[in-house]
Amino acid sequence: MNSTPQTYLVGGAVRDQLLGLTVKDRDYVVVGSNPEQMIAAGYLPVGKDFPVFLHPETKHEYALARTERKTAKGYHGFEFNAASNVSLEDDLLRRDLTINAMAMDEQGNIIDPHGGQQDIKNKVLRHVSPAFAEDPVRVLRVARFMSRFKHLGFEVHPSTLKLMRQLVDQGEVEALVAERVWQEIKNSLNQATPSAFFLTLRECGALKILLPEIDCLFGIPQTKQWHPEVDTGIHVMLAIDQAKDLDNDVAYAVMVHDLGKGITPKDVLPSHRGHESAGLPLVKAVNQRLKVPNHYKKLALAVCQWHLHAHTIMELRASTVEKLFSRLNAYQQPDFLEKFILACQADATGRWGDEFKTYPQADYIRQLFSAAEQVDKQPLYDLGYQGQKLGHQIRQLRVAAIQSKKQQLTSNLEN
Repeated sequence: MNSTPQTYLVGGAVRDQLLGLTVKDRDYVVVGSNPEQMIAAGYLPVGKDFPVFLHPETKHEYALARTERKTAKGYHGFEFNAASNVSLEDDLLRRDLTINAMAMDEQGNIIDPHGGQQDIKNKVLRHVSPAFAEDPVRVLRVARFMSRFKHLGFEVHPSTLKLMRQLVDQGEVEALVAERVWQEIKNSLNQATPSAFFLTLRECGALKILLPEIDCLFGIPQTKQWHPEVDTGIHVMLAIDQAKDLDNDVAYAVMVHDLGKGITPKDVLPSHRGHESAGLPLVKAVNQRLKVPNHYKKLALAVCQWHLHAHTIMELRASTVEKLFSRLNAYQQPDFLEKFILACQADATGRWGDEFKTYPQADYIRQLFSAAEQVDKQPLYDLGYQGQKLGHQIRQLRVAAIQSKKQQLTSNLEN
């Protein structure tokens, strides 16, 4: 073997270049080196479990070629070997999918021992080796890659799906830590087809373990007049895809907005009266289990509880509309109201049928809020109102402004 260390571009950067996608992260593998040599060359060590270094100028990651061996259950149960005699082929063999197991040398030549280029042409996600079934994180990663590449026509290879099911059946998926599960969900919500993440997990049986509150929605009917797709699980998938270009916390709120429909008594189906309140404990449970950040939690609970108010805003009394704005703390946080509106819009447009493609309620809510927000409070201060009495009077002004705006908008529609 050449005594001079060799550096290769690996993984996602090679894959995305071949797919014609923008390369965001560039990771490198160094063969024939050791930590002392890397540090002497100015690289900054950052790896905890195995030797990874940052380039002194570009800050790209450079990892020593390594092998890994399964020693215990879960994705922490691995022993790594990063000795200088580990070859590039050894390193590529431990990777999850063939499309991620390619390397490019400094001359631009592609090293592809596992057929990654062919699998890109065939649009298939296929495991590199049986060692795939040693790491439950790979179930999540395959699902995330599906959310990213489904729109290009990619599918999971049947043999890989079999190994994913094997990981589920062996209880390995249950060993995944909440932080990692959350990270993969979070990273999937803004991909090209977020629903593919959840549907892939469902296909291998992992969804009912990781997100039983979503898994159980499939097969639950809804009223066809409002939901031509009927199936609640299908609706939630459509809504999740509608939210893909929105802020991540908005997309998450859409993901959990209808959990209450999963516990509707069978004898009242397809009606789901009260599903908003019924869903709150379920959303809280998911938030807690996944250790979701606080601002995600707050928006998710608000959308779960009040999304029907947004859908029926044109029929609501002005006083009810004002209460909604207060409950959403919209006067102090107008950005929060906007996120709420966008989540409700994704819910409403995440259905089959042309009549659900538009959501006039969004601008209607914005105009009512603008009217309420712009009331002149100065005369109340001048009259000496304070405390609760001041709050009551401000609310009355806002209700009147909302009522006036509703009448104006109704008149405009009629004319």
